[in-house]
Amino acid sequence: MSNARTARFSRRGLLAAGGALGLGALVTACGSEDSKDGGSESTAGAQSGPWSFKDDRGKTVKLDKAPATIVAFTGVAAALYDYGVTVKGVFGPTKTQDGKPDVQAGDMDISKVTILGNTWDQFNVEKYAALAPDVLISTMFDDAGTLWYVPEASKDKIAKLGPSVGVSVYDRQITAPLQRMWELAESLGGDMKSAKAADAKKRFEEASERLRKAAKANPGIKVMAGSASQELFYVSGTNLSIDLEYFKALGVNFVEPPEKAKAQGGGWFESLSWENVDKYQADIIMMDDRSSAIQPADITEATWKKLPAVKAGQVIARSAEPILSYDKCVPLVENLAKAIETAKKVS
Repeated sequence: MSNARTARFSRRGLLAAGGALGLGALVTACGSEDSKDGGSESTAGAQSGPWSFKDDRGKTVKLDKAPATIVAFTGVAAALYDYGVTVKGVFGPTKTQDGKPDVQAGDMDISKVTILGNTWDQFNVEKYAALAPDVLISTMFDDAGTLWYVPEASKDKIAKLGPSVGVSVYDRQITAPLQRMWELAESLGGDMKSAKAADAKKRFEEASERLRKAAKANPGIKVMAGSASQELFYVSGTNLSIDLEYFKALGVNFVEPPEKAKAQGGGWFESLSWENVDKYQADIIMMDDRSSAIQPADITEATWKKLPAVKAGQVIARSAEPILSYDKCVPLVENLAKAIETAKKVS
């Protein structure tokens, strides 16, 4: 992973690594600047009247009415979709090379949104302007307010075309951005009192308790979070990543690369050559499921196939950029809980 302080690294290279990587672009928010705590200032203005929302940069966006034309990073759009809020345009991984929805698109019908860019550094400013956006929404993977997948080269042009909202997914547990997305969706007219929304939140809480119990009952089971590229294997540390920080807080025993080893990855991960992929012993390996990473079934390196967890079939998917709705986060927690409950000690 990376943050704004790791500008010396190749953005494309970092994007391929474990966790949310790369350097987005800082979009200056329209509106006043407040405290850094964030919070919704209006949860009832989605249908009529003024609308305002204070984001995680401490910036408050104020509009005469709730945004009707929303453009969002694909993962954000997918989370809003789960709460009944639709967007007009998206940017970020939306469809795969064969035209199918990317994993980060969730349940959205991608044929009904304008795709402004599908890969890193792609963002069609002309199409964006044509949409006449009311607001742009993205996540942030640093503490500098850098909006994810907004290109550095065009960030200023984009900022002039409308206000933006940033939701931080940096150095906190996943429960914090889940709550922020809930508040944002509610302000935009999402039906947060629906049975579906309430059930998803309850299932997330139940899954979390299941994971807590599984970790407590199996303290010796070691979990490693990894991501694969052609040249390197990346081992993510638990600090900074919203999912791993949460799982660690629930008691999961993770492989933790030393800070010195993670220095070249901006504190997010350690890079290993495939010859050294066995540096750490693990009973379960969680692998980055994003389309930018090589998936376990496609890894051909013999050193990978010899890993005890791989030979035991104890490799599960990890959403390094979780879709921030409770519904989409439930299986992330349940899958890890089940893996720990059933894992054999192989390390």
